[in-house]
Amino acid sequence: MRLIMMHKNDANTEAGKPPTMDIVTKMGAFIGGHAQAGRFIDGAGLGASKTRTRLVFREGRCTQVPGPYRGEHELPAAMLVLKVVSRDAALGWAERYGKILGDGELELGKVNEAWDIGLMPEPENAPLQFLLIEKADAATESGGRTPDQKGALSRLKTEMAKAGVLVSAHQLQPSATGKRLRFTNHKLTVQDGPFAESKELIGGFAIMELPDLAAGLELARPYAEILGGNLEIDLRALVPS
Repeated sequence: MRLIMMHKNDANTEAGKPPTMDIVTKMGAFIGGHAQAGRFIDGAGLGASKTRTRLVFREGRCTQVPGPYRGEHELPAAMLVLKVVSRDAALGWAERYGKILGDGELELGKVNEAWDIGLMPEPENAPLQFLLIEKADAATESGGRTPDQKGALSRLKTEMAKAGVLVSAHQLQPSATGKRLRFTNHKLTVQDGPFAESKELIGGFAIMELPDLAAGLELARPYAEILGGNLEIDLRALVPS
């Protein structure tokens, strides 16, 4: 089964501080090892909320709310990684996506690239990648969208793929199937889903191919240790593609 580990933003990230080289090196080794073993599927890190935009849809109208902001309703239902030439282009795709869903909220955040964390100089005309997060609602938490919405989303994703915009897309199982892991001074507490809310901003994610949820819980511990041993992680299963 495919599981997504989503770690939450911390004060250093929100202040715009890049991860230390120790974290970068250890996380690179962690991801690299699991990639070689065929377990790592996808992943990305995000910057501070000042690099993000919320899109709020009400009665057919879209309102864009630029960051920075505090976490409010951050429980995800789906994630798409988009590669575009500009933020405006990403916002255009996001608005089309949101209008299919009706009333609700999306978040668009720039993905950290190697040059954003000091691993290399930024290349000329570097592409931009954004993580589009579809926020959960009663429909997604109870099983999914309507057939019409699913069909329209499928057609939009096909258009994105043909345009070279869609890098990856992942739909999450309802939070009732998930776990919330809180690491405090390297000590773990686990909360079973469903989750009424998540007010912590997502700081990044890793998607793994694992035998079961128990394996995901085991894997989350070294992942948290690398990130400092004091953080919150949501562990959720993905809908099979």
